[in-house]
Parts: sequence; C-alpha cells; structure tokens
Amino acid sequence: MKNGKKPTRQQQVAIIAANLDPKEWLVMKNLSNELHILHRDNKDLKVIPA
Repeated sequence: MKNGKKPTRQQQVAIIAANLDPKEWLVMKNLSNELHILHRDNKDLKVIPA
C-alpha cells in the first residue's frame, strides 16, 4: 500500500463536509469526483465525495 499524503486546504474542506477530522486522515487517491482517505491510526479506508 502506498503512503498517504497530508490533505490540502481544499481536501480538508471536503473531509470536514463529511463530518470527519482532517488531522486524523491521510489522502490516498484524489480523483475528480471522489477522495479516498485513510485513517492515521486504525487504517480504515473511506471514499468521500470531493
């Protein structure tokens, strides 16, 4: 599995809109219509709209 990246400001807004804390999530994939994020601690993977 690739290493996740720290979310940018615009990605943080999308993560907050999904009722999540951007400090706890890393960005795995940044597609045009969705964002694949990975939790820092428990490695939970979620897909949210971008």
